[in-house]
Amino acid sequence: MIITDTHCHLYSEEFANDIAEVIQRAEKEGITRYYLPAIDSTSIAAMMELEQRFPGNCIAMMGLHPCSVKENFEKELNIVRKWLVKRKFAAVGEIGLDYYWDKTFMAEQAIAFKTQIEWSIQYGMPVSIHTRNAMQDTIDIIKEYVPKGVRGIFHCFSGSYEIAKEIIGAGFYLGIGGVLTYKNAGLAEVLAKIDLQYLVLETDAPYLTPVPFRGKRNESSYLKYIIAKLAEVKNCSVEEVAAVTTANAEKIFAL
Repeated sequence: MIITDTHCHLYSEEFANDIAEVIQRAEKEGITRYYLPAIDSTSIAAMMELEQRFPGNCIAMMGLHPCSVKENFEKELNIVRKWLVKRKFAAVGEIGLDYYWDKTFMAEQAIAFKTQIEWSIQYGMPVSIHTRNAMQDTIDIIKEYVPKGVRGIFHCFSGSYEIAKEIIGAGFYLGIGGVLTYKNAGLAEVLAKIDLQYLVLETDAPYLTPVPFRGKRNESSYLKYIIAKLAEVKNCSVEEVAAVTTANAEKIFAL
């Protein structure tokens, strides 16, 4: 099997002491590509270093996370823009809206989100979207840009069937991770009605660790638990889940 982790923060401090072993464990499970979403200017150096250390396997995105949109967001956006001009990235991400932690900069988040969507269209890249407690606002903004060709993934999807249909109808994929394995999440019931052709796999490592390791550090090798659960939900083989979701990832990232 060839498997793709479409969203993981393997450059974070949680992996500073054993990243080689983390990659090695993932490779044993068939995982060959790890897409790295940016957070803000403080994360770029570590992300680039990891990409250089594992060329062709660890692949960087570039963007400003909504939780990093503060008073200096224009300065942060300028850094993103400079990198997008300088070289090609897998995607613009992760970007979006987050009203969970703080609503102080909601207006600025919307500006940053729209700006980065426009850049993704300009440079011909997909977007990796983060949305928390802001789903409808996020979808409404995306729909503004669908006629202009925006495309990508709603990372860490955990919404309703109706929301899933709305996202798929806009031409986007659903990023499925550890939440699928959580007993009371309700995601399994939603995905039972969604075709595999609209799904990609992710860990969001080191966050959102699947059962049976929930509460501990997440890593890419744990995708096998998400795949197993998705195969159960879809009544198909783990090989089919791996093949279809990896093919979907290749379409999104134009490999």
